[in-house]
Amino acid sequence: MNKPPSDCTTKEDVRAELDRIDQALLSLFAERHGYVTRMAEIKTDPHEAHDPVRIKAILDKQRKRAEELGLDEDQAELIWKTLIDWNVNYEKGIIVARRGAKS
Repeated sequence: MNKPPSDCTTKEDVRAELDRIDQALLSLFAERHGYVTRMAEIKTDPHEAHDPVRIKAILDKQRKRAEELGLDEDQAELIWKTLIDWNVNYEKGIIVARRGAKS
């Protein structure tokens, strides 16, 4: 379908496009999750999962990208903070479980 917003004349048109985009976002999150899992397999210490310098760099980059796209930087930062927090906890869990299995 891929209608630009200006070609959507009904709520159903808009909802269909939002559903299409949401599906694409979920697919991208699933792809990203594969890399997060791989990172957790590479890291050896749970403390490695939380890297404040790297986190700040990611958030700064996403704020800049959001601004360039005309999006609210605070909203973009909140989304990425949530994603990063979840990923950090996920990575820690995998690393701790793996280290526990070796004992």
